[in-house]
Amino acid sequence: MNSKKYSKVAVGGTFDKFHDGHKKLLTTAFELGNQIEIGVTSDAFGGLKGDIDPCKERMSNLKAFFSDKSDFVVIPLNDPYGTTIYDEDFDAIVVSEETEPTAVEINEIRISKGMKPLDIVVVSFVLAYDGNPISSTRIRRGEINQKGNVVE
Repeated sequence: MNSKKYSKVAVGGTFDKFHDGHKKLLTTAFELGNQIEIGVTSDAFGGLKGDIDPCKERMSNLKAFFSDKSDFVVIPLNDPYGTTIYDEDFDAIVVSEETEPTAVEINEIRISKGMKPLDIVVVSFVLAYDGNPISSTRIRRGEINQKGNVVE
């Protein structure tokens, strides 16, 4: 089971309107880690701003997408850091270009507590067919669909 680069990997986000960018982020985490902890923004922590699906539904979607895997847990996130600032078992965090600054903050907090910093793996954006990044915001606005196709 130790064939992967990391023992335990963190990845977090809102994961609303589950799209190809989310799939790339999470697939990268699964490729790198033996155990994956997926943090999903809770309703209380801003997961219900605008037209965002409830946390329970977003967590269920993730579990369904990765139903063939057993090496992960999905937890609600009530702050930007989740368990990464106190769980010493994490080796790495997988982030998008957009969320890389939060990973840097996590490492600053870990170092201040005498914990080892996490390796930060940055996954590039998946571009829609119009050349702009796929995002849940763009999907909610009706500009594109989850695959990045432009909606006319």
